Amino acid sequence: MAEMSKQSLESVVRTLVNRFAIGDYEDVLNHCSTSRLTADDLRQVIEDYGCTFIEPPPSAYTNLDAVGVRNARKPTWSVRAPLWSKEEGRSDLTLEVTVIQDGDRWDVQLEDLHVL
Repeated sequence: MAEMSKQSLESVVRTLVNRFAIGDYEDVLNHCSTSRLTADDLRQVIEDYGCTFIEPPPSAYTNLDAVGVRNARKPTWSVRAPLWSKEEGRSDLTLEVTVIQDGDRWDVQLEDLHVL
């Protein structure tokens, strides 16, 4: 992945994770073109996990778990990003998204939020 694309991809994912940290699940969905989960689904997963989520440290996504999707018409990545909690630091709760680069625009599709 090109360096500029990697930095941009990290920024896209960080924006979503930071929205989780403040509990703004509607805004998480506003950043996504599609989602398999509703804001209530996201809220329930967070509540069931039982921790207080926080913004990750600046270096959290330097080595983001992003895999390029083969044969995609546009540059596309399947991304798994852990959320961070006050109690645990890096938690086992993982956000899964598909991110598609369309020129200067990024299309985000929320796939899942679960314990990995």
